[in-house]
Amino acid sequence: MLDRHPPLHPSSGTATTPEPPPANPTPPDDPTSGVTRSELQRHPSPAKGWLTVQTVVEIPRHKESGRHSHPGVEVGYIVRGDVLMEFDDGPAQRLRTGDPFFIPSGVIHNARNVGTVTTMMLSTYVIDETKPLVTKY
Repeated sequence: MLDRHPPLHPSSGTATTPEPPPANPTPPDDPTSGVTRSELQRHPSPAKGWLTVQTVVEIPRHKESGRHSHPGVEVGYIVRGDVLMEFDDGPAQRLRTGDPFFIPSGVIHNARNVGTVTTMMLSTYVIDETKPLVTKY
């Protein structure tokens, strides 16, 4: 079960609310339509100038995240579903329920749901605090 409650101790950081919906929602025929990224927690990293952010990403059947990158590493786990993780600079990886994954800083990638259920991924990022979590391409 996911704990979506703010931390109990103020010194451990503060919970943040998910990003507001885009001004122009994606049309239903868009391959990224229905994809959500919900931020669970955000805390300062032990390394100055860096943040640790944890999210749950859900990708409906036959949809994809869209090509994007992060300003730091992504360490993830497939909670449910089947994903083809596509990379601009290398071969794709097939990931299934229970598989871990690692994406280096700045690597452009796309998570495509190739299964029969909505995919759920738990991802933790260590990112440059001066940059946005996601850059879309």
